[in-house]
Amino acid sequence: MKGVLGASFRDPSGFVFEFEGRVHRQVNQSYADDFECLVSSGLYERLRQKGWLVAHAQVEGPLSSAAPAIHYRTLLPDPVPFVSYPYEWCFSQLKDAALLTLRIARAALAAGMTLKDANAYNVQFVAGRPVFIDTLSFERYREGEPWVAYRQFCQHFLAPLALMALRDVRLSQLLRVHLDGVPLDLATSLLPARAWLRGGLLMHLRLHASFQRRHAGSGSASRGRPLSRQGFDNLLVSLHSLVKKLDWAPQGSEWGDYTEGDSYTPEALARKQGLVGEHLAAVAPATLWDLGANIGVYSRLAASAGADVVGFDMDPACVEQSYREVRKQRERRVLPLLLDLTNPSPAIGWANLERGTLPSRGRPDLLLALALVHHLAISNNLPLPRIAAALADMADRLVIEFVPKSDPKVERLLATRRDIFPAYTAEGFEAAFTEYYDIVARDPIEGSKRTLYRMGPKGS
Repeated sequence: MKGVLGASFRDPSGFVFEFEGRVHRQVNQSYADDFECLVSSGLYERLRQKGWLVAHAQVEGPLSSAAPAIHYRTLLPDPVPFVSYPYEWCFSQLKDAALLTLRIARAALAAGMTLKDANAYNVQFVAGRPVFIDTLSFERYREGEPWVAYRQFCQHFLAPLALMALRDVRLSQLLRVHLDGVPLDLATSLLPARAWLRGGLLMHLRLHASFQRRHAGSGSASRGRPLSRQGFDNLLVSLHSLVKKLDWAPQGSEWGDYTEGDSYTPEALARKQGLVGEHLAAVAPATLWDLGANIGVYSRLAASAGADVVGFDMDPACVEQSYREVRKQRERRVLPLLLDLTNPSPAIGWANLERGTLPSRGRPDLLLALALVHHLAISNNLPLPRIAAALADMADRLVIEFVPKSDPKVERLLATRRDIFPAYTAEGFEAAFTEYYDIVARDPIEGSKRTLYRMGPKGS
């Protein structure tokens, strides 16, 4: 439908659309009874007060021209500053989203409702914590009916979490291929034998997958077996206990233990942090993306200066450590995410519109790209002009570090390969970036061989 956001078309209960620069949600007439139950039961207010469900205001409508004839209510939800996807989350983010979904499902059951949708895309991270954003995912409970979202929860949450915890954390990327969640038969074929020593995984994954295979095509697998209210609650408790016990400890990896110690003396490192702080103060960004954020040291520096920060890194260990710090310190301004800049999240889903590219999800006031360019240029053979063009597509302002070939980190990268990078020089770097930016400041970092640049819009 015209005007409806690309990811909002599957639910007949309503849809999401933009109006005057804000995201709104239309509630259709077919969902009227369930919506009134959500409100009158007190469930919406309890979930809102706990911070589990996005808050909304009701506004006069219809405001969308897509389907005015079936309009019932128009909602104005609190905004989500940055939309992220499950394949961009670390292990603990996906786990926290799963636990939130189960807590909401139990709260709904206690209020005489059920959670009919339990897919991971219904959760976003706002102010450091997961929040459920689909207000129309609730329906009135009917005695004896199974949990219609059981398979969906297992595919979106339990299967990928088990694979990440027990096989390889990188298997989270299966969610990028399987947008409806990891198929249970695939998950069971990849899990190690020791997984089946856990009775919960045996029941909710292996036996669940076997049940699906036996009843494929008959429809009974999707209908499930009759379930009493107590049995329903027991199912949710069992899943919660199982998910709670799954864990993944970040181990050292190529950059998980990355430090700047052999490139910086303590004095030089303090000088770099001071310079970054000065540039942050000069720009005063409200929003900032930290590219190659590692464990988030500079993300937090930017957050302390008042910016809302999304910190991207390709290493699951780094993102995991950063997110654990967010939880520990109850940070509200830092969102760590998993992203490989050489293969960033694409536009995927139906008609390539359901999940957006990185640039399509916002444009920050400032990019931070520290200790990054040499990895892109030398480790990944990316020419400097292409790097400059990609960063210019993301933001008009940039604080970026140039690391020369004489730096110990670059020497390490070149130790096992032939130097085929004649253009990788300070002059080549500046020539590439001044095609898109003006250099506002150029600061050699005393005590190191590196240079910090602040760049602004071309011709400004």
